[in-house]
Amino acid sequence: SFNQVRIVTKDQGEITKMHVAMLGMVAEQFISDLRTKTRRGQRGRIEAGRSAGGLAFGYTVLPDGDRVIEEVEAETVRRIFRDYAAGVGPRELAASLNSERIPGPGGRPWKDTTIRGQRERGTGLLNNELYVGRLVWGRTEYRKNPSTGKRVARTIHQSELVIKERPDLRIVS
Repeated sequence: SFNQVRIVTKDQGEITKMHVAMLGMVAEQFISDLRTKTRRGQRGRIEAGRSAGGLAFGYTVLPDGDRVIEEVEAETVRRIFRDYAAGVGPRELAASLNSERIPGPGGRPWKDTTIRGQRERGTGLLNNELYVGRLVWGRTEYRKNPSTGKRVARTIHQSELVIKERPDLRIVS
């Protein structure tokens, strides 16, 4: 409207501010419903003991969504846990693995944050409960900050997590 350009469609005729507002509300509701349905589907996959998305170092996700242990990577996971328990810090572990040219997750170099992550969010190799045979889903949700437009992670209360025991996927005790 600032440039005095009219938008006209074959079906709707001239598009007005009212059209834009209504279509925006419909689109926002569609996205909200899609988010709800996606989370419901992911939750169902976890409750069935399958992957709800995301990769974990040491595992391969099969086409049916199940996971299997990838033994070469699993040995690296065991080594990290052993060395950490013996007092070697994440920064030293990452440097050692990189100097030996042992590829990290996704084939990238190791970083201390890859190993230690954030405890409350369950990130990082040392905080991933899948290594002890426990699938944990729903630790965080993302909301868009209306001021900045950026997605912000929020941790979910412990009582709302979905946990599924999978002892066949245990890599470390």
